[in-house]
Amino acid sequence: MISTACVDFWCHDVVTEHAFYLPEFLEQFYGKYGSFTPLSDADVLYHLNKTFQSDLNDRMKLITAEVAKYRAGLACAPMHFFQVTYNKHTLTLDDLSTLDDQNWVNDQVINMYGELIMEATNHEVHFFNSFFYRQFVAKGYEGVRRWTKKVDLFSKTLILIPLHLEIHWSLITLDVSKQSINIFDSQGILFKFAVDNILKYILAEAKEKKQAVFQKGWKMVINRTIPQQKNDNDCGVFVLEYCKCLAFMKPLLFTQEDMPRVRKRIYRELCDCRLSDCLNQDKAT
Repeated sequence: MISTACVDFWCHDVVTEHAFYLPEFLEQFYGKYGSFTPLSDADVLYHLNKTFQSDLNDRMKLITAEVAKYRAGLACAPMHFFQVTYNKHTLTLDDLSTLDDQNWVNDQVINMYGELIMEATNHEVHFFNSFFYRQFVAKGYEGVRRWTKKVDLFSKTLILIPLHLEIHWSLITLDVSKQSINIFDSQGILFKFAVDNILKYILAEAKEKKQAVFQKGWKMVINRTIPQQKNDNDCGVFVLEYCKCLAFMKPLLFTQEDMPRVRKRIYRELCDCRLSDCLNQDKAT
């Protein structure tokens, strides 16, 4: 536990014992999330306003300064043992740290988030593990045939397939009812070879599952007017946001400027093992 010294900036406004609420909140937050990566000024302000039933917006600079002090103190004792476990997924602090700042998001984060999407949609949406595409390319249909042993893809409303192509994340989706293969890429790249591979897969799957209607008629759809990244670091975060919006049939209204907030929200969702209720609105925790 770090010391809980009185916070000077509000001592004149509230009783002394309330001065301990900020360090208590920060310690609880740090214990719950393993770091301050997902913490925003809005989180702190929301907590204080709710605690004191007053509007402290005009104290934001002072609040930020106090938060920085406590963050620096706790940073001296990183929680290396911290991890999140959900179904067959385990995220370490190193995995979660890929959501910090401009880091590249890793497979573990992508895959657990996909699991949360499936759970939140009652499995009407199917999310393929990020290793699926690599396995299919390497070993063909026989290499992934068992992946859907207990899954009827053709009963799903949407199939999400994240692609990790060297150093870039992209997304291919299958709209089953429309028999369309859609590509969503945050740099506007058309990976035609990847679309062709997914087409080969879904045709083989339809044959295997004796779904004659799905053995022909698939078409490719290129989505050009979608949110685009303006750096070389956020492709994975864009893919996760595409997935969430598409799974809940929400418009893709986010931008590059939203990425810092989206990263924090995804971090919290992973630690909470559930998706937040809102899309494109990053509420304080």
